[in-house]
Amino acid sequence: MREISLQDWPDRRVLDLFGIEIPIIQAPMAGPGTPELAMAVSEAGGLGSLPCAQLSLDQARAALALIGPCTSRSINLNFFCHSAATPDAARSLNWRARLAPYYIELGLDPEAAPPSTDRRPFDNAYCELVETYRPTVVSFHFGLPSSELLERVKAIGAKVISSATTVAEARWLEDRGCDAIIAMGLEAGGHRGNFLVADMSRQIGTFALVPQVVDAVKVPVIAAGGIADARGIVAAFALGAAAVQIGTAYLFCPETKLAPVHLEALNGAVDDDTMITNVFTGRPARGIVNRVMREQGPLSPVAPTFPLAAAALAPLKAKSEAAGSGDFTNLWSGQAARLAPRSLPAGQLTRLLARQALERLPHLPPSAH
Repeated sequence: MREISLQDWPDRRVLDLFGIEIPIIQAPMAGPGTPELAMAVSEAGGLGSLPCAQLSLDQARAALALIGPCTSRSINLNFFCHSAATPDAARSLNWRARLAPYYIELGLDPEAAPPSTDRRPFDNAYCELVETYRPTVVSFHFGLPSSELLERVKAIGAKVISSATTVAEARWLEDRGCDAIIAMGLEAGGHRGNFLVADMSRQIGTFALVPQVVDAVKVPVIAAGGIADARGIVAAFALGAAAVQIGTAYLFCPETKLAPVHLEALNGAVDDDTMITNVFTGRPARGIVNRVMREQGPLSPVAPTFPLAAAALAPLKAKSEAAGSGDFTNLWSGQAARLAPRSLPAGQLTRLLARQALERLPHLPPSAH
């Protein structure tokens, strides 16, 4: 295999924008994503991402204190931009009643107060964290924060990116100053990035979405969803993407924090083993089908709004995982898990995918975009 050269890539816009060598962004993946994973990808030349949405401020500071001395490479900090949920007592009680038989089955008290599983949207405190640590890239999911907060992020020189699941969302993001846009196809694992539309039946596949977003915006486009090997990277470039964002393939890396039942499910997953569901958090997300998805969803009108649905499921998840069962675990995965290389360290995986993609890319003309 020949050595990677920056000049080999047919589109260098994202490389130059983020100061990286390889146009691969590690998807943040709140929960499995760790500082070690982000550092490994960035040290390999890609863009490592630290998911902050499920971290307290102290946890985020600790993660950044670990990353800072270990790499001078570009890092992406990722945040959610959802509206804070308003608790609905009636809906919450109805949801708990639906789950009560599972509590009894597992020997848990269905009347016990559920633990807090809140996910904070990007706010002033998170913004101060960004201003202190000054990452190269700040990415958002579910749209963008307020214009005031966004201006503060851009004022430190950070590049801003966010996910779009439709052309209209991509244009909305560009109009509000995004430096690049993640075109997130229906194949992607984890939470959908939609924010202007809620109808999951009209979401678009990656390789239909990417070229339409490329034609609609002037900023670079990052393809995401169903990309787990070099063939997907090459296809994304052929459709006009300037980089790819990869999530599921990194779940097999030793640097991730993954429950054994989740890894077992990923290793056995085939092409049609995933569905989009809202039963775990109240917001649509793609994961490997399990018992609670089949019996309560996949899309339940009873589930409380994001992120409140997660609280009542947390005790079930903990008890069943301890017994070796993934019946109540959010087994996030994209549709291409079986294509991903297995058990490679994240840095090695990043460079392997880049080398394999470059071997297939020489005949593609440089981007005219």
